[in-house]
Amino acid sequence: MSATHRLTAPAPGWTATTDVVVVGSGVAGLTVALNARKAGLRTMVVTKAMLDDGSTRWAQGGIAAALGEGDTPAQHLDDTLVAGAGICDEEAVRTLVTEGPDAVRRLIAVGAAFDRGTDGEILLTREGGHHRRRIAHAGGDATGAEISRALVEAVRSDPGVELIEHALVLDLLTDADGHAAGLTLHVMGEGQRDGVGAVRARAVVLATGGMGQVFSATTNPAVSTGDGVALALRAGAAVTDLEFVQFHPTVLWLGPEAEGQQPLVSEAVRGEGAHLVDAHGTRFMLGQHELAELAPRDIVAKAITRRMQEQGAEHMYLDGRHFGAEMWEQRFPTILASCRAHGIDPVTEPIPVTPAAHYASGGIRTDRHGRTSVPGLYACGEVACTGVHGANRLASNSLLEGLVFAERIAADLADRHHRDELPERAVDVAAARAARPVPLPAPESRAEIQRLMSRGAGVLRSAASMAGAAAGLALLAEQAHAHVAEEKPADPRVETWEVANLLLVSTALVAAAAQREETRGCHWREDFPERDDAHWRRHLITTLTASGDPVSTPEEQ
Repeated sequence: MSATHRLTAPAPGWTATTDVVVVGSGVAGLTVALNARKAGLRTMVVTKAMLDDGSTRWAQGGIAAALGEGDTPAQHLDDTLVAGAGICDEEAVRTLVTEGPDAVRRLIAVGAAFDRGTDGEILLTREGGHHRRRIAHAGGDATGAEISRALVEAVRSDPGVELIEHALVLDLLTDADGHAAGLTLHVMGEGQRDGVGAVRARAVVLATGGMGQVFSATTNPAVSTGDGVALALRAGAAVTDLEFVQFHPTVLWLGPEAEGQQPLVSEAVRGEGAHLVDAHGTRFMLGQHELAELAPRDIVAKAITRRMQEQGAEHMYLDGRHFGAEMWEQRFPTILASCRAHGIDPVTEPIPVTPAAHYASGGIRTDRHGRTSVPGLYACGEVACTGVHGANRLASNSLLEGLVFAERIAADLADRHHRDELPERAVDVAAARAARPVPLPAPESRAEIQRLMSRGAGVLRSAASMAGAAAGLALLAEQAHAHVAEEKPADPRVETWEVANLLLVSTALVAAAAQREETRGCHWREDFPERDDAHWRRHLITTLTASGDPVSTPEEQ
């Protein structure tokens, strides 16, 4: 099936060729690239900013795997299934927890240095939803930065991996059979690769990260504008479970007007014994869940939000004063510096915290080899939905999922390559031209999208709130169409392409969330407060109609 929609953009002015093009440079994308190279495939990595500017380097807590004495993959599986609230793909989870420990060891072999005790063993901590210490960390609370450093170094030192930085991916290219044949992209550079171009490839791997920028406040970097999910939808691929957006319970509160990327206060702080309290110093998580502050993230985020509503408060507090200065400085240096930069000293005062958009549990639907519904198009990391996370991601499973399923994609590509099933693909130029161009919203629409989504589809949702968000999003789309009709279209450039992607994924997210009439995991409906397994213990699969509207269909039970 060829794409029916594409972003309004100039025709490609240059072309490059490779075997595998990987979009994204986090743990998932770089792991695919390194392993595809080992298989003898020419590999190109395309990334939106600099190689280490994605979400991976912002991950503080760590990477979860059954590495400790007495821990087992079976116990890790059980904790993941509980957090996922009934709709995890159990076989995908089994793959994750079984292959995870060795994948982490291979990451160490690449050069990632995890924190170790005096005995030389990897130090492990706990986070929400885990019944055992199984979170490996680096630099105290700088795990993602260390993993990113090691992988970036390995990729940069491999002359067989071609890199294109400052490149926004636009749309998928396919051959006459509908198989992925490359992609179009816009490079903010000089020389031969400047402006819109095309990369022809035998396979395309999307590892573009999340979509947190659809909300006003998020832990995601500015580049997380849902580009991969939007591309996949326009290419005719299925996406799944977009309604399950995880809001991290403890994000540093910077005031009621704060927007954009907010500083994260890792769950590992609670794992080491910090308490959630209200302004009176009362620990409100006691009695809410057997794990109290270490309950799964959806439960903690809901409890914080509920307490804020009850007390008319703008935030709660995370109290780690009993840690003392030495522990803060050694175990959580990044968080300590971030708090102090904003005038808060965790050593002597509680940290004001509030939930903020953090992680997309849903994404492009894949199988356990990372294959999407479009042949030759793969996805891994946060942009993908492997079924591992279900309705709510278990803490620190994200880096592990990116690692494990990236290795599986590379193995699948290697297998296809050795069986001569990755021939060169001729781009179906006629189909690319026939795809309907998507009108581009004005760049200032970005703030309006974020306002609509935060108000209507944030932590707390209802039919009325989402109807308001859907109407506002539809109006922005109508305005973009009207500007085209009036021959006053927005200029095709990075800002307008990003807004078009945000508008599409926001519309798809709201459509799915409005349809799921229950509360499950991180999807919290005021008007349907109970979990409804009889009707909703299943996935919602979203695709685009011929007119470009997202439509969500419940998976057959």
